[in-house]
Amino acid sequence: MSDNPLLQDAVLPLFSKIKPEHIVPAVDTLLAEARAELASQLAGLDEISYASLVAPIEARGDRINKAWSPVSHMHSVVNSDELRAAYSACIGKLSDYSTEFGQNTELYRAYQQLAASEGFKQLSQAQQQAVENAIRDFTLAGVGLNDGDKAEFARINSRLSELSTQFANNVMDATQGWYKHIADAAELDGLPQSQLDNARALAQQKGLGGFVISLDIPSYLPLMQYAHKRELREECYRAYVSRASAQSLRIDSTAGPWDNSPLIDEILALRAQLAKLLGFNNYAERSIATKMVAKTGEITEFLRELATKSRNFAEADLAELEAFAHADGHSGELAAWDLAYFSEKLKQAKYNISQEELRQYFPAPKVIAGLFGIVKTLFGVDIKAERGADSWHPDVQFFRLERDGELIAHCYLDLYARDKKRGGAWMDECRVRRQTDAGLQLPVAYLVCNFTPPLDGKPSLLSHDEVTTLFHEFGHGLHHMLTGVDVAAVSGINGVPGDAVQLPSQFLENWCWQSEAIPLISGHYQSGEPLPEAMLEKLLAAKNYQAGMQMLRQIEFALFDFLLHLNYDPASPQEPQAVLDEVRKQVAVVIPPAFNKFQNSFSHIFAGGYAAGYYSYKWAEVLSADAFEKFEQDGIFNAATGQSFLQNILQMGGSVDIAELFTRFRGRAPKLDALLRHNGMA
Repeated sequence: MSDNPLLQDAVLPLFSKIKPEHIVPAVDTLLAEARAELASQLAGLDEISYASLVAPIEARGDRINKAWSPVSHMHSVVNSDELRAAYSACIGKLSDYSTEFGQNTELYRAYQQLAASEGFKQLSQAQQQAVENAIRDFTLAGVGLNDGDKAEFARINSRLSELSTQFANNVMDATQGWYKHIADAAELDGLPQSQLDNARALAQQKGLGGFVISLDIPSYLPLMQYAHKRELREECYRAYVSRASAQSLRIDSTAGPWDNSPLIDEILALRAQLAKLLGFNNYAERSIATKMVAKTGEITEFLRELATKSRNFAEADLAELEAFAHADGHSGELAAWDLAYFSEKLKQAKYNISQEELRQYFPAPKVIAGLFGIVKTLFGVDIKAERGADSWHPDVQFFRLERDGELIAHCYLDLYARDKKRGGAWMDECRVRRQTDAGLQLPVAYLVCNFTPPLDGKPSLLSHDEVTTLFHEFGHGLHHMLTGVDVAAVSGINGVPGDAVQLPSQFLENWCWQSEAIPLISGHYQSGEPLPEAMLEKLLAAKNYQAGMQMLRQIEFALFDFLLHLNYDPASPQEPQAVLDEVRKQVAVVIPPAFNKFQNSFSHIFAGGYAAGYYSYKWAEVLSADAFEKFEQDGIFNAATGQSFLQNILQMGGSVDIAELFTRFRGRAPKLDALLRHNGMA
C-alpha cells in the first residue's frame, strides 16, 4: 500500500495526513493508471455490456474523485500558499484528462453501441440514464470535432479551469487582505454587544488591541446594519464592493494585486469560443444543454415576468425606506452604505425585532438538534454525532445518518468563519453512493458555513438568516445523502439538472418559518426557553420584509449573468459593467454607485459552476415553493407527504427526469403562484 494518504483506499479521507507534497504525485499516479487501464479495457472489449464498459469506468472515476475531493475541499477551508500551489498545478492535469476522456471516439462509439443493444433495455432506469447522459456529455466534450478543434477545445477547457481557480483565489485574498482596526469602542457605537465581542476577538486573533472589522460577512454585515457612524459604514462598504477589482485595497490602503477584471474578459471570450466549437450560438445555449429549461427565451421571459410582478412591491419597499430615513433625520438621498442601516432600523420600528435580538434564541447546538429532529419526523432518518473521524480543523463535527438502525450516510459540518477559509456556505460531495465489487459505498457530504464562532464561553449564536442558510445547505446534503441510487453518475446530486438542484435546499428552508417548527430549533442559550410567542409573531410578520427589493436584486444578478453569456459578441464584446448597468436600468429600484464592482467577486458564475445558470435559484424556488404548498395543505409534519417527497425527489437523484419526478410528487406541473404567495406578492 502506498504511504501517500491520497492513494490509500480509506473509507473516509485521512485529512490530518494529507500534505501539499502528496497532491501532485497522487494525481499524476491516478491519471497515469486511469489512462493505462482505459487503453487496456478498450483493447479487450470483445463484448459490450454495462459490466464490461461502464462499471470499470465508474470505478476509476470514483478512485480519482476520492483523492481529489479532500484536496479541493481543503483548498476551500484551510487554504495555504503551499496547498494552493499544489492544487493549481493539478487543475490543468485534471481538465486535460477529462477532455481527453470526453473526446475518445472509440469510447463514445462503445457507449452508442451499448445504448442500441438489446441488453440496454434490461438495465435499470438509473443505468440507462447514466449511459444516455454520458453520450450527451461526449458530444458536449467535443467528441465530434476534428483533431485541430479537439486540441483547441482542450486548451480552452484547461485555461478556463485555471482562470476560475485564480478568480476564486483573488476573491478570498481580497476579502482577507483588508480589515479596519479601531481602537475606540465609541467608533462602533450602535453595534450590539455580541458584535463588539466578535470584533474584539478578531483583533486579538491578529495580535491587536481594540477591535477589528473584516470583510467576512459575519463581521461586515452587522457593521453595515448597526454602526451609527456613517463615515465608517462608507469606508467598509467601499472596501467590500471593490474586492478583487483594480480598486481593491490592502490594509495599508495600497492597491491589492487581485483584480479579476482581465480574468472576466478572458473567461467570457473563451466560453464563447467553446460554445461556437460545439455548434452553439452562445454560451447560454451551451449552459442549458444540461438543464431543465429547453430554450434561452424561456429563461429571459421567466425572469422578466417575475421582475414585472415584483416591481410594484419593490418600489413600495424603497419608498417606505426613504420616508422612514428622512423622518429619522437623514437628509438627501440614501447612499448604498445607508440601505442596510436604515433597513434594520425600519425593521425594528415596524416589528420591534432584530436579527441580533433573535440570536440569543438560536444557539447553533439547539438549531442543529432541531434540524435533525425535523429530518427525523419528515424522512424517518436518525442523525447522530460520531467521534473519532479525522478532519481538517478542530471545529469540524461529524455525523452518521441511520434509517431503522442501519447506517446510510455520513456528513462533516464546518460552521465557523476563520482565516484561509472561503466565504459563503455550500455543500459538496466527499463520497458518492455507488455499488462496488466489495459492497455498497455510502454517501458522505461536506456542509460548510461561515458563522460567528463561539466566544467567551457562549455557543455560536445564529441570526435567523443564518439558521435559514444552515437549513438550505442541509437540504442539499439530504439530496446527496438520502439517495437510493447506486449508480454514481446519477446518484445524489449527480445528473440532476443545474436549474433543479436547488429544489431540496430551498424546500427545507420553509421549516425555519413555521410556528410548529420554531420551538424545535430555538432555545435561549442561557435558559433554554424557546422563542417567545410574541417574538415568533414578530418574526413571522417580518418574513416578507422588503421581499420586493430582495426579489429584484436576485433577478438582477440572474439576468446579468444570462444576458452576459447570451449576447456576448467576440468581434465587439460589451463591457460586463455596461451589461450590468443596462440590466439595472431595466429591473433594479436601487442603483449602486459606479465604484461598486459586484461582478469582480461574483464567484457563482466565474468560479462556481453557475455560468449562464444563476437563474436556477429562482427557477428552483418555483419548484420548492410549490412542493412545500403540499405540506401546507397536508400538514408540515405529515409523515406520508414527507415520505412521498423522499421517494419521489430526494432518493431519485438524477436517475429520472426532474419534471416527471415533480409531477409524481405534486400530481401536476409546477405553478408560479406559491412562490409569489410565499413572498407576500400574491
